[in-house]
Amino acid sequence: MSFPWAEHYTPKHPAMQWIDEKLPLPRLVYNAVGAGYPVPRNLNYFWNFGVLAGLALVIQIVTGVIMAMHYGANTLVAFGTVEQTMRDVNAGWLMRYAHANGASFFFIVVYLHIFRGLFFGSYKAPREMVWLLGLVIFLLMMATAFMGYVLPWGQMSYWGAKVITGLFGAIPVVGEPIQTWLLGGFAPGNASLNRFFSLHFLLPFVIAAVVILHIWALHIPGSSNPTGVEVKGPQDTVPFHPYYTAKDGFGAGVFLILFAVLLFYAPNYLGHPDNYIEANPLSTPAHIVPEWYFWPFYAILRAFTVDFFFVPAKLLGVLAMFASILLLFFLPWLDTSPVRSGNYRPTFRKFFWILIVDVLILGYCGGAPAAEPYVMISQVAAAYYFAHFLIILPLISRFEKPLPLPNSITEAVLGRHAIEGEREALPGMGSDPQPSHAG
Repeated sequence: MSFPWAEHYTPKHPAMQWIDEKLPLPRLVYNAVGAGYPVPRNLNYFWNFGVLAGLALVIQIVTGVIMAMHYGANTLVAFGTVEQTMRDVNAGWLMRYAHANGASFFFIVVYLHIFRGLFFGSYKAPREMVWLLGLVIFLLMMATAFMGYVLPWGQMSYWGAKVITGLFGAIPVVGEPIQTWLLGGFAPGNASLNRFFSLHFLLPFVIAAVVILHIWALHIPGSSNPTGVEVKGPQDTVPFHPYYTAKDGFGAGVFLILFAVLLFYAPNYLGHPDNYIEANPLSTPAHIVPEWYFWPFYAILRAFTVDFFFVPAKLLGVLAMFASILLLFFLPWLDTSPVRSGNYRPTFRKFFWILIVDVLILGYCGGAPAAEPYVMISQVAAAYYFAHFLIILPLISRFEKPLPLPNSITEAVLGRHAIEGEREALPGMGSDPQPSHAG
């Protein structure tokens, strides 16, 4: 999208003029993230997380490529090559820890990005495609992270692969053949490790391609903003550069400081100690858990403990786990309220915070043992999760009375009296004439 008042790229140096004529890449960057892209003037720091997710993706790709140079995708040497990288390769420990903890930070900023979109209604028209592509990125991230967790070939890697691929075995008729096809055998082995490594290396570049589509789809309607009111004129926008490049730079600095603190002082805090034990198919860990960012979905999976007529509980759990993500694709049509921002939706705002607490409870139960009271709590929390999106949100959209919206982004920033004062101060401009309502 290019507003009529957007600045145009005019290269002055002869070399830049030549490049712009032959390959207008500088013009593309200028119009995408430079002064040629006007954005709402009221974006807060919650809008930083998209850029931070891109930064995390770059960290993952760079460290992942370096790690792949020293990795052996073979069950006999995989565990040893990871340990050798940690001990014998120059800065290998840094690359390994940066890659492992980078995945956690990637999910942290993506979760914050998603919940920001939920609160401010960024999934509503005309930005449905931005939301849908974002969810595709999220699914690709989950697949990539799962395959990456298998590669160190520790105890959690092996048994995590066995449990997660075993979910496909719950599908009637075709489940077991699919599971065998995914693993390349009847249990995780050399074939599994090879194909997981290949896909783990490939998928980040697929994610990068979908990220480009995500940004492209965003630039067509333009960025959303905390008020949910669309841009009405040049007074509502500022150039992306230097205003938001500076703001994003500050956010990136905070992100990297926190990342460095974890990396240098607690690099194994978010990992599982059993993954420093080489995989042993004959020794099952007492408590098998995925990485922490999968815990809410793992809790939903384990919440189903009783068969429903002829449908096994395991199949119900698998269907519910996938449905918990897939229903987010229908969110633009489940929430029919004309008001986007939760700032102007008092009832929606209360239930949004209940949803946050609910997801945190699911995450806690997902990391806990599959025993009481955690199973019962996860059942209640899973029921509320689906009720929130399928029942509560449509009802709120229909019956909620929203607060009055500002007439423009500028009015929300400066206030109505300040705008009227600016108009009166400008020569030849006064207050807008009020229309007559006399019959």
